[in-house]
Amino acid sequence: MLLWFRNDIRINDNPALHYFLEQHSSSEFGKAIFFVSEKQWQSHDWSSIKIDLIKRHVNTLAQQLLSLNIVLQVEYCDDFSKQIEFLKHYCHQHNISEIVANKELEVNENLRDKACVEHGIALRLFESDVIAEKGKVLNKNGEMYKVFTPFKRAWLSYVKQVGFSYLGKPVISKSKSSQVSSELIKPIICSGESNAWPLADKVEQQVIPTFFQDKVQYYGQERDFPAIKATSGLSPYLAIGTISPRYLLTLMIQRFPDILLAADSEEFVWVNEIIWREFYRHLVFHQEKLSKHQSFNEKYSATVWPNNSEHFRAWCEGRTGYPLVDAAMAQLNQTGWMHNRLRMVAASFLTKHLLIDWRLGEKYFMQQLIDGDLAANNGGWQWAASTGCDAQPYFRVFNPIRQSERFDSDGEFIRKYLPELADVPSKHIHFPHAYLAKENLAIYWPAIVEHKSARIAAIEFYR
Repeated sequence: MLLWFRNDIRINDNPALHYFLEQHSSSEFGKAIFFVSEKQWQSHDWSSIKIDLIKRHVNTLAQQLLSLNIVLQVEYCDDFSKQIEFLKHYCHQHNISEIVANKELEVNENLRDKACVEHGIALRLFESDVIAEKGKVLNKNGEMYKVFTPFKRAWLSYVKQVGFSYLGKPVISKSKSSQVSSELIKPIICSGESNAWPLADKVEQQVIPTFFQDKVQYYGQERDFPAIKATSGLSPYLAIGTISPRYLLTLMIQRFPDILLAADSEEFVWVNEIIWREFYRHLVFHQEKLSKHQSFNEKYSATVWPNNSEHFRAWCEGRTGYPLVDAAMAQLNQTGWMHNRLRMVAASFLTKHLLIDWRLGEKYFMQQLIDGDLAANNGGWQWAASTGCDAQPYFRVFNPIRQSERFDSDGEFIRKYLPELADVPSKHIHFPHAYLAKENLAIYWPAIVEHKSARIAAIEFYR
């Protein structure tokens, strides 16, 4: 038997690992494998910072598995076809009768698994990336919900009635030493680009307890303000599978036993975000076209976007002339992460103010984000562009100046990422051009579009 790690780089709540440990003899070391497939990852627009975070966690996983008498073999295969070739040869060479792994969501990954089976590779797959099993939360017609709120009600009902299995961490006997020296495990060389983000073990020990103790009760009040560190910061770990969503909900229930019955509580606001994550993953499961760069709402499929290349470049580089949008893009480009409220503002600006195809923005985000995840990223972009499932209506166009005044009123976040505006008074910082001109300070680029006219043009374009 071979254990195949993919988008589940963890020993905590790992169904495939749990099954593998039940089956293999503890007196012999087990075999596990992980593929570094740079070309495949790049074809999926994974960012270099996300790839570095993955590699760091694979190195840690290798050491953790040794304590369970499992040797993790890291293989470098350019793409999925090379993975299939390797596995076919490996299973024959080592007389492997079955490969155990956790399911992956996206279409290319599913096609790879199907090809493995067609090549005679026996796969046993488990669900590990959601709390409610995909395909189980359906409406009365046996179909996936197209609106979030009914899905949430059905999801809560399903979880309360059926429950969910949290497997915990494997028990490691202190008296049992690994039969394989850790010196034989060759670590993956990492760039260090993601070093500002701690490994999942530290997150579980320090970050999560602090968030649940000190921040979750204020999450609904503070999460929209980018200058406040009010969010959990767990999205990168969920995106690469180093932390399980079932683990997080288990911790929430332990701390707030009635949380699933308290949808009006402050603490539930954070749980609601977990359910949004489930919603988008269930959607991709049911709608294969979402993995193929297609609009959920088919009436937008034939849309011809103007796609002004200069405007797109200005947006990517944070030169739109709207400080909150530009500071958001600076945060993304400098750190590989962007505050959730700002993701909506930046996406709305690209698709509504600039009338640029949401797919260009989706791709750019994926190429930068440490928490790049197809389901969440696609869902967010199609929501902003009004092409998606339960998206904002096309006539809703975020006013970037008003968003700035509401969520960064004193310009603290703007000044952090646009230091050239540090001395602009707060009442002018949300759209400082008139002030800069009056003061004869040529330190800021002009606004590339005017909000009111862009809003009218966007509504007409969509109509």
